[in-house]
Formats: sequence, structure tokens, C-alpha cells
Amino acid sequence: GWAYDIGSAGLDHVLASGRDVNVLVLDTEVYSNTGGQASKATPLAAIAKFAAAGKPIGKKDLALQAIAYENVYVARVAFGANPQQTLLALREAEAYPGPSLVIAYSHCIAHGIDMQRGLRQQAAAVSSGYWPLIRYNPADRVSGENPFVLDSGEPRTRFRDYAYAELRYRLLAHTHPEEAERLMVLAERAVAQRWATYTAMARRGS
Repeated sequence: GWAYDIGSAGLDHVLASGRDVNVLVLDTEVYSNTGGQASKATPLAAIAKFAAAGKPIGKKDLALQAIAYENVYVARVAFGANPQQTLLALREAEAYPGPSLVIAYSHCIAHGIDMQRGLRQQAAAVSSGYWPLIRYNPADRVSGENPFVLDSGEPRTRFRDYAYAELRYRLLAHTHPEEAERLMVLAERAVAQRWATYTAMARRGS
């Protein structure tokens, strides 16, 4: 939660400094260290502390916010889905002579999953299109290449199938099924819209 919420101003200051600083965000989508409270990292339709009825608004896209600076290396990774892409992103971030931000999917007990299946759930997040694997390298502009690369393929599974494998989504469907379905439809729409945005960026450049 810190990178999206209470510590976002500090993170923004670091990224805007232009200095050669590497930042790795382990994104659990809640405030994990203080009990799983909701934050701006918490996704639409998920339950968390202080969002017991399901989060009614979407998650902030921290990657796009950082890309807007145009001189920050940015990557979104999921080791459980693509360890090679994760390693490539970390190497590129370290080599880039400026600020870098790598956002890593981090499964958490607050998601309501069997933690032994965490890597599988990471793969499911990518397969559903919820967690697109991306790399944005400003250095590629020098050679005239598109700095934005979408490393994950077209979604192969439904977002709701990924989501309902987690208690944070499933619980609301048990207690308030109509509201859960309303939020799920909105969440599916948001996933599709974000995927369309990223594919357009990969085709034309950001």
C-alpha cells in the first residue's frame, strides 16, 4: 500500500529526481504489515479492511503514472508467471542510468489463498489480463525504438475465474451476490480497457 498511498509522495519525489535510483515495489495490493487494510493499490471489487463491501473504485495504475515522466525505467513483473521476464526487467532497471521502478506481483495471505499456490495465482493474474507484464525503457528512444514493450500475450482466461480463486473476491459473492456481480462486471470492463490501452501503446509507442 505504501507506494500507492501513504508513501506515494516520497516515491514520486525519488522518481522525479532524475537520479540513478532503483526501486522495487512488492505489490500485495493492501497494507500487509499492518493487517491488510485497503489502499489505492487495492483492486476494484476486492474486500479488504476498510473495504468490507468490496472496493468501489479501481486500483491506481502506478506504472502509467511513472511512465508519464518519460525518463523513468518502468516494469511490471510476476515471477510466478514469467521468471525470465522478471530477470530481464531487473537487469534492465539496474543498467538504466536513471530512476527505475519495478512493480512485482506479490501474493499475500490477505488475498485469501493457499500460500503454497501463490505462484500459480500469479500466473493466473497474468493469463487473465489483470496483470500485464510490461517494460518501458527510455533508452530505446535513442535508437528510435518503441520504449514500451508488452511482454504478456492476449488474455487466455476470464478475470472472474482468477478473482474467484481468492477469498477477497469470493466472500462478497457469498454475502451480497448482486453487489458482487455488479462490481465484478465493472472490474472485468476495467481489465479490458487497460489491456486495450497497453496494446495500443505497444503498437504505436507511448
